[in-house]
Amino acid sequence: MGEDSSISFGIRMLAGEMSAWGFYGQPIGETESNPKTFSKIVTLGINRAHARAIANANKKAEFKPIAPALTGVNLAKTDSSRDVIGAVFDEDPRNVSLKEVITLCTKISGEMHGISEDVQYAALDAQTGIRRELFCSTEGASIDQSYALTQGTVAVVAQKAGGVPEVCYDYLGNLRGWEVIKDKNVYKQSLADFAFMRTHETLELTEADFLPATNDAVVVVTNPHFNALLVHEIVGHPTEADRALKLETAYAGRSWLFRDFHDNELGKQIASPLLSAYSDPSINGYGHYKYDAEGTPAKRVNLIENGVLKEFMNGREYAAILNYPPNGSMRATESNYVPLVRMTNTVFANGNKSPAEIIAEVKEGYFIVNHRIPSISESRENFRISAQKVYRIENGKLTKLYRQGGITADSKDFLMNVDAVGNDFAVFPIPNCGKGQPMQVMRVGNGGPTLRSRARLTGRQES
Repeated sequence: MGEDSSISFGIRMLAGEMSAWGFYGQPIGETESNPKTFSKIVTLGINRAHARAIANANKKAEFKPIAPALTGVNLAKTDSSRDVIGAVFDEDPRNVSLKEVITLCTKISGEMHGISEDVQYAALDAQTGIRRELFCSTEGASIDQSYALTQGTVAVVAQKAGGVPEVCYDYLGNLRGWEVIKDKNVYKQSLADFAFMRTHETLELTEADFLPATNDAVVVVTNPHFNALLVHEIVGHPTEADRALKLETAYAGRSWLFRDFHDNELGKQIASPLLSAYSDPSINGYGHYKYDAEGTPAKRVNLIENGVLKEFMNGREYAAILNYPPNGSMRATESNYVPLVRMTNTVFANGNKSPAEIIAEVKEGYFIVNHRIPSISESRENFRISAQKVYRIENGKLTKLYRQGGITADSKDFLMNVDAVGNDFAVFPIPNCGKGQPMQVMRVGNGGPTLRSRARLTGRQES
């Protein structure tokens, strides 16, 4: 428990005959934040960023004879905006006392323990605050944008005597004030009710059998919460332009959608005609903002349209390489980090079937409910994602409940086999998306509606 505030800054600069990037960033302590000292620190940062850019440019020129593909950095043009965006909230996070937060978390976690003696562990976290970002450029941009953020985290472990423990870890949150803890979130319920719901579900799973694995693909219906992680891993990350251009290869892999400029999936059918996906910072969710870390106005990026790959999320440099307009997808966890291409609110688009209708049409299959842990291949061309719980579907009805299983499939096969898309679209908070080196952890929004496709079940192998 605690209260905190912090300040940091970062400077990106292009310089040199064969233009290259130089960066300098650092956090600032309270004694350094006065105008006189801060001015000196920023001036030092500018000089260091310039020196690094020149050094990088000189190295490029040195290696050009043996690496003819090396070129200077070009930036796609963007508007130089001047704007002020205020934080949106009903209850100002700055007026919420630490005592109120502690009292709420202590009360709810105690009540979670009281639901059953089989609740072995219950933990709750709540946080609220405001983030302010200032962006200025030599091109004339001057942008001041603030966002409130409130989040609640629930962790539960339930175990019957002599049994195998069951674990649940989940979040609710929104870019708003303290009202998020009460009901202004995707679940439309209070943090207390959310915690009790997850506790009861975890207890229920201690009675369930383990999901048996299958060797062959079966019909699966995946709910919006599960699809939040699915779209994140097999569509979101592979459509980030820096990953597609192999600038993350050594650390986090490549993209199954872009092998090179002559061998890629742009303009090709990679999913069912029923399926579309997009990334949209303008809609409500953890990926909401108006301008990115380059001052580019954020906009909706249509990644997949009726199954056809259309575009990548990009920054100005990558937009110039790919010959696309910049779409404002560059962000950094803090200003003292180098901005990266990041997902925003990246989702499967809504459909027109009710989830009940999608399930009713299944003679034999499985209903995959809520994501847990992903395991993704190097280029994300296949996946394995575990679920919180799985129900057997028999003759259009949910029957037996299973635990500790999930699904695995080739990414393209799964997307191509989608034969039903629900109308229950929702965006869920993903607060821990990691990318970059050094690692940056970013909050993003992911989701979509219920989907029906085919995949193999993962779980316990029958002997």
